[in-house]
Amino acid sequence: MAGVGGYLYLKHLEGNVTTTDVGSAGSSSFKKDEAFNILIIGTDKRTGAGNEGYGDKGSVGHADTTILLHVAEDRSNATALSIPRDLIVDIPDCETTQEDGSTEIVPGEQDVRFNRSLGEDGRDAGCTMRTVAEATGIKPDHFMMADFNAVKTLTTAVDGVDVCVEKAVDDPKSHLKLPAGESKVEGEQALAFVRTRHAFGNEGDLDRIKVQQQFLGSLMRKMASGDTLTSPTKLVKLAEAATKALTVDKPIGNVGTLKDIALELKKVPTKNITFMTVPVIDNPAEPKPVTVVLKPGTAEQVFSTIRNDISFTEVEKKEKAAKKKEAAAVAARLEGEKSDPSEVRVRILNGGAPAGSAQQELNYLQTTAERHQVRERGQRAGRGRQDHPGVRPRPGRPGPRPRQDPRPVRRRHEARRERHQRPGPAHHDPHPRQRLQGPRGQARRHVGGDAGRGQDDGRPEVVRQLT
Repeated sequence: MAGVGGYLYLKHLEGNVTTTDVGSAGSSSFKKDEAFNILIIGTDKRTGAGNEGYGDKGSVGHADTTILLHVAEDRSNATALSIPRDLIVDIPDCETTQEDGSTEIVPGEQDVRFNRSLGEDGRDAGCTMRTVAEATGIKPDHFMMADFNAVKTLTTAVDGVDVCVEKAVDDPKSHLKLPAGESKVEGEQALAFVRTRHAFGNEGDLDRIKVQQQFLGSLMRKMASGDTLTSPTKLVKLAEAATKALTVDKPIGNVGTLKDIALELKKVPTKNITFMTVPVIDNPAEPKPVTVVLKPGTAEQVFSTIRNDISFTEVEKKEKAAKKKEAAAVAARLEGEKSDPSEVRVRILNGGAPAGSAQQELNYLQTTAERHQVRERGQRAGRGRQDHPGVRPRPGRPGPRPRQDPRPVRRRHEARRERHQRPGPAHHDPHPRQRLQGPRGQARRHVGGDAGRGQDDGRPEVVRQLT
């Protein structure tokens, strides 16, 4: 009896599902061992009780929300690609099946909004599938279409969906009221959340898409959670809501195939589902853009990645790893290796200063500058000993020398710069390159005139040019 009851209930659920024959626009069957693409369509048709105040009055049901869901062959990842309803596309001619079984060709249109691929002139979901294939090069295998009731019934079946907003929302047009932070929405409130445009961003469709992506991600996690799957009551409510809310293509229009699709989707880790939007730019043909067009180059890269079943999750990981590696390499280059002063060569070039300036600079580096550096190092060391608590000079040794007035030294430097800046004839400094000897006969620097060039021994070199 239990087996008979289960069979009858499955047939009952199957009777809830509405199907559409899309012909060659989709695949003839669902294959569990291959990658697959499902086109999820949300219409703005005012069907169902309580929906009179939503959508466009008299709408035949446009493609208001469209998401192309690509599931990888190995089920390691999935991509949910949102297609803006205001995207300018070419709608191809499409064959539709009439109620009497006859077929009719609906003529296509060029340079029109994407949402017109459904509903107008008798276009069915197969026309939307063909439009997606032509615009992206990605052929949808199947479609699932839902109206306003689907959002209300599905969220109620799982006892609400968690959402998060940065600021409090009070939208009189969608009647959505939410406090800042996390909230749980279901039923009418959930529908208002996915439909509102005036509460977020620039009140446009692209910002609404981001909200819908957040909502769908949360709904998918809730449906796949153990709390839902282990509750017979919630499972029955979800099965009833899903089958009544959906219209699908004929090859998947039975409960067994829908169950297989659900099980394949469950294999995909929710953390590896990437939500993204088709890359677009404002329509350059419009003085005040209200529609968008594909972003050259970038959009095709996204389409190609999906066509080749490449994971955006892995692409992002590789990009982050590459950026991290590059940042580490830059930091290493900036850190570098510090050369010992004795290994640094200094070349002094006379580029127009008075004769003998190179020798004067050489003398300065050998004497005055060196003494200043030694004195400053000593002063810094002394200040460090004084500033450090509990550290004092050893008994019998003097403390740090007092800081000297720097003004006399500054005046000498300014006088030297004035002498160097006096105009003079271009000439070569007669002073040859010299190898300076430091304490105890150790080489400190290589300093020379502009004419002298010693043999390159691979040591780092500092060039100082006088003008």
